[in-house]
Amino acid sequence: GPGFIAGWMAMLDYLLIPAVAYLFSGIAMEALVPSVSRWVWTAIAVLVTTALNLWGVRAAARVGFLVLAMEIVVLLVFVVSAIVVLATDGAQRDWLSPLSGDGTQGAFALGAVVGAVSVAVLSYLGFDAIASFAEEVTGGSAKVARAVLCCLALAGVLFIAQTYLVALLEPMSSAQLAAEPAKQGSAFYDAVDSAVGDWLHDLVAVSKAIGAAFAALAGQAAAGRLLFAMARDRRLPGALSRTDSGTPRLALLCAAVVTMVAAVWAARRDDGMDHLVSVVNVGALTAFVLLHASVVGWFAVQRRGGPVSWWRHLLVPVLGAAVTIAVIVEAAGSAQVVGLVWFVVGLAVLVAQRARRGES
Repeated sequence: GPGFIAGWMAMLDYLLIPAVAYLFSGIAMEALVPSVSRWVWTAIAVLVTTALNLWGVRAAARVGFLVLAMEIVVLLVFVVSAIVVLATDGAQRDWLSPLSGDGTQGAFALGAVVGAVSVAVLSYLGFDAIASFAEEVTGGSAKVARAVLCCLALAGVLFIAQTYLVALLEPMSSAQLAAEPAKQGSAFYDAVDSAVGDWLHDLVAVSKAIGAAFAALAGQAAAGRLLFAMARDRRLPGALSRTDSGTPRLALLCAAVVTMVAAVWAARRDDGMDHLVSVVNVGALTAFVLLHASVVGWFAVQRRGGPVSWWRHLLVPVLGAAVTIAVIVEAAGSAQVVGLVWFVVGLAVLVAQRARRGES
């Protein structure tokens, strides 16, 4: 029961994280070609990457590796250019402001910190999706675990570097950006454009568009494989567990349809990104709360993992659950409603499955 609900809530996260990445791709392309609406670019990104996923995991992996190499090159160009501009022209704000705030949003507020945690949660979601490919790699679970940790460390360093530099180049204050939600999505590109020039703006926009789309490719593949795994365990319709040459094509198509609807809906709204991010976070964080509870239950209550470490098996997971619950409470009201509805539907599915098994 609890395990199914955790997987069900995680499924909301897996299905919608690619939609966020596709929306990033659409925003980047709109910054490059403003005459075409972002929702059109978003839909194109979904269609192209879905076709690659249906082609097979090996083909998607090869293309994804080439895109990753391109992104790293562009990121290095951005870092060097930003350092040159900062060295010659100086920063738009205090050098510590990316860490402490620029002072335009008033005094310290716990709600703002929790909101920032929500953004951080989104930024680092998805690494667990690597585990969904465990059956398709050689080397066992240890190799998959190393891949997750390596990706997490590398992405963390790159994320901190580029966000710190672009924050120093950003001409708009945080208060101005908060007052104009439509400009938040393109703030990175606008800062690069004003500080360095059109050429880097276009280069970064193309890189972000392609990179986000292919990040979504991996997320969509993971979502499809989650549907496949739950169907194979008879938690979802059996048709989703069918494979064609090792690829769960029907499950991938179902994941793609959900992603397409969510991404295009969000792309057609100025505040679509905020709503989509909140829904993703509610799904993921609810699953994380249950994950923390399972650690306490397994190690501290049932004592199946050997000697109990009270700080590692009780204190840390309880504090982690408290933080995630606080972020859920601060999420947008619409996201809380979606999360609650999804949770209730999951309970209904679980009850129906148990009733069916009882009849048989």
